[in-house]
Amino acid sequence: MEQALSREEFERALRAKGEYYHIHHPFHKAMYAGHCSREQIRAWVANRFYYQISIPIKDAAILANCKDIDVRRSWIQRILDHDGHATLEEKYGGIEAWLKLGESVGLSREEVLDQRWVLPGVRFAVDAYVNFARHANWQQAACSSLTELFAPEIHQSRLDTWPEHYPWIEQEGLTYFRQRLSQARRDVTHGLQITLDHFNTAEKQAQALNILQFKLDILWSMLDAISMAWEFERPPYVGITDQLVYHRGLDL
Repeated sequence: MEQALSREEFERALRAKGEYYHIHHPFHKAMYAGHCSREQIRAWVANRFYYQISIPIKDAAILANCKDIDVRRSWIQRILDHDGHATLEEKYGGIEAWLKLGESVGLSREEVLDQRWVLPGVRFAVDAYVNFARHANWQQAACSSLTELFAPEIHQSRLDTWPEHYPWIEQEGLTYFRQRLSQARRDVTHGLQITLDHFNTAEKQAQALNILQFKLDILWSMLDAISMAWEFERPPYVGITDQLVYHRGLDL
């Protein structure tokens, strides 16, 4: 029988998955090098919004499946981080901050909210993530969130490079990235503890690494879809119509 990794070895294996994080995708590399056009930046922001509004739904699914009250008390903060608070001084959360990012790159709130630019490939990838969280056990779904291990670097890279390469973007729009620097580090501590505690056999550890790769696949696939449409100019139904005929999130 294969022997389980120690906690330290298992954590190193999880962190090693950062090699496949979407910060290494050619589209992101072009973004940080200042090679993206205004249209490409706007397309990325508009498409990524679908991911942002789906995160609290994913987290709510984890809560719905979790019977551990201590975990629920901690995990619910993730929903508040994105949805915002009704009474606190800092009322708006990540979703509202992302809408402000959209406005800062030249998109209207309406066109971000109505999801007119969301590509089918992006929608399908994000929906796969939410559906996984609904149907997996809560520890597996929590493990899928561990791409947060690598998130502070990607947020910092935007803060470091965007003001230089894209001075036309209003600085207020970068608030989301600043907020997530500390939030992601906090979330990593909790999610990593859950994963290290639960996935404590060789079989479970292999499963956890596969789950994390599944999430990495989702993030990479989102950028593949955006890159195909806005970098290689091959959007859905190219050569058939230039209309945005793809579905807008119908309950199919």
